[in-house]
Amino acid sequence: MSYTKYGIKPELVERVKTKMKNPVTKDRIKQVTNGLTKYDLQDRTKVKRLVRTAAGILQESLSEAQEEQLIQFVLGSRIDPNNTLHLIKLWAMFR
Repeated sequence: MSYTKYGIKPELVERVKTKMKNPVTKDRIKQVTNGLTKYDLQDRTKVKRLVRTAAGILQESLSEAQEEQLIQFVLGSRIDPNNTLHLIKLWAMFR
């Protein structure tokens, strides 16, 4: 499953990947995502809050459409952060 199927632009992904190389930014994102469960990532309100928080940390201004695309991607991916296979698939998608 690719993020482009959800309408997420590769330019946005590349900007975020570049910003995540900054250790301070990476640590702030890690703090936000620490302790998330698969149930948290299937709850629309929690995912929306997470997307907005991450966008703020990364200083990315997202339109309503982009925000909705990201939410749909997370919900549609059915990510389990405690499942190594899921994490490997995500890593491969964004490397």
